[in-house]
Amino acid sequence: MTLSILPADSPRAVRRFVDVPWQIPELRAHPRWVPPLRLMVHDVLDARRNHFYRRGARALWIAERDGRPVGRIAAIENRAHNEFHGDRTGFFGFFECRDDVEAATRLIETASTWLAARGLTSIRGPVSPSTNHECGVLVDGVDEHPAFMTTWNPPYYTRLLEKAGLVGVKDLLGYELSLADPEFRLPDAFEAHARRAMAKQRVDFRDLEPRHWKREVAVCWEVYNAAWEPNWGFVPMTRPEFEQMAEGLRFLVHPEFAFVAEVGGEPAGFCLALPDYAHTLKRIGNGRLLPTGLLHLLRDRRRLTSGRIMALGVKKQFRSTGLFALFANELYRRGRAQGKTTGEASWILEDNELMNRPLRALGARAYRRWRMYERAFD
Repeated sequence: MTLSILPADSPRAVRRFVDVPWQIPELRAHPRWVPPLRLMVHDVLDARRNHFYRRGARALWIAERDGRPVGRIAAIENRAHNEFHGDRTGFFGFFECRDDVEAATRLIETASTWLAARGLTSIRGPVSPSTNHECGVLVDGVDEHPAFMTTWNPPYYTRLLEKAGLVGVKDLLGYELSLADPEFRLPDAFEAHARRAMAKQRVDFRDLEPRHWKREVAVCWEVYNAAWEPNWGFVPMTRPEFEQMAEGLRFLVHPEFAFVAEVGGEPAGFCLALPDYAHTLKRIGNGRLLPTGLLHLLRDRRRLTSGRIMALGVKKQFRSTGLFALFANELYRRGRAQGKTTGEASWILEDNELMNRPLRALGARAYRRWRMYERAFD
């Protein structure tokens, strides 16, 4: 069968690009696959309206055999990343493919050619479109239920990328925290640490105020960039970019799980945990908000008993004050009060011991692992 790699460079072609995962039987038929929200994918790909592309560019391709889609890929130039890290790395993302080595290799080669023509020296990914969004190939935990806005893929994706000459450069972890056992309680050391931290400083936790959403998002943006700055692959987000992402999640937020920690009235950290809408998206099935998808999401906002910690950051000057223990204690208290049973904390860099060590101390289980791949150009 003839293989063609076709650019998705028109509105109609972009719609076909977004539709590709539903055309891949290995995804569609698997009980663990979570159909994405088409609107969210369109928004992330929108090169005119998405603020990410003010400092970047992307190109899209679809792989077809005899007119039928078998895969897709995006090549991404992230100028903000290269300015921040002082390199010339190119990226790929939105990668989906049948178990077809030729198609996957041709997609990677096509993306690499586009990136090299822009003066970039390597290809890294997947990121869709950056590490501030969905990223990595799932290499461990394929049989676990995926959490909202995390990558799930069949096991053969690893083989496809390695056959295309890519090698793993960094792993990201997902931890499962369970509250299902009514006898569960935080480790004594954690509770004692939290009490000592509270005794040393005045820490107040307050929910984000929906009435003052823009002001609250500005607070979180400042903490986000200050808290994540040292991490591998991190790129500071501009305020418009952060506000746009926050606006996209606004109606999905459960108010009790979006809160700020203040020390002496100064924002010191923030936490955002969302209900695990992956369960809802599977019921919706087609990825469309209308006619009933939005109603399902709004209904499940308080009903879902599992969730995902999307972001938990503490400013550098407060990291040695025990604030993480206080956040853990506050999340545990709120989760129990709201009848939550499980949560996921992800993505955590495999070598980020500032996060891995306390999560292990909490008894969290590292149950999923994603891998970032890279290849230098000749």
